Amino acid sequence: MEASSLPVAAAAAVPAARRPLRLPGGRMLVGLVLPVGLALGWEAAVRAGWAQGRLVPPPSRVLATLWGLAASGELWTHVLASLTRVAAGFGFGALAGILVGALTGTLPPVRRLIDPSLQALRAIPSIAWVPLFILWFGIFEASKITLIAVGVFFPVYLGVAGAIAGVDRKLVEVGRVFRLSRLALARRILLPAVLPATLVALRTGLGLGFMFVAAAELLGASEGLGYLLLDGQQLGKPDQIVAAILAFAALGKLCDAVLVGLTQPLARWQDTARDSL
Repeated sequence: MEASSLPVAAAAAVPAARRPLRLPGGRMLVGLVLPVGLALGWEAAVRAGWAQGRLVPPPSRVLATLWGLAASGELWTHVLASLTRVAAGFGFGALAGILVGALTGTLPPVRRLIDPSLQALRAIPSIAWVPLFILWFGIFEASKITLIAVGVFFPVYLGVAGAIAGVDRKLVEVGRVFRLSRLALARRILLPAVLPATLVALRTGLGLGFMFVAAAELLGASEGLGYLLLDGQQLGKPDQIVAAILAFAALGKLCDAVLVGLTQPLARWQDTARDSL
């Protein structure tokens, strides 16, 4: 037997029973085990009288509240408002983060000039921006979208700048040996090298976008999931508060899955040992 045929024969000799069985949607079902188990456990504890469920309502009450909000159309109004703000803020913040990160990552003079100031601004709490943005842009959509864009900008900027600065020098030297132009060097070497870290930075920025939209809507909005949280707190409705939190979680997870699905083909060339998070 030829040496080249040995791996093929060895693979064919592996029993089918030892190969991992992959079911459609199996990964999602496994991910639901923990939250569903906790929810059922809390429901059982409340029904058995081991807990009151006054401050943390059982899942049955939360689901009933969600169903009522969805049936009346109020939930979809709040979801659409929050989603629109996050989409606009994420677009502006991600674009600015990519551009500024690319500049500071590739041009050392620019990095020495502006990076210290950006690092100082990054340490400012999100709530501290709210009074200033309201003073500048009023209490309408511009201040909320600007706050979200600020939250998205910094992780994207750090991810892109750090990825460019961390490109292996040997890869760049190889490109120069083959006399690649600057455009070809960026397209064929730098872009593939920084793309995985950039995609992770975009996911991080999207998550912070949902955190910042909650802060923006808590401090001045008439609709949105953050407003639904505040309304539940003011009216003493813990079931509405938990329902809004679950809506935030579901919407954030859905948007993250869409982002991963859209960007996954860009990094399909990677040969990794395990799936990405």
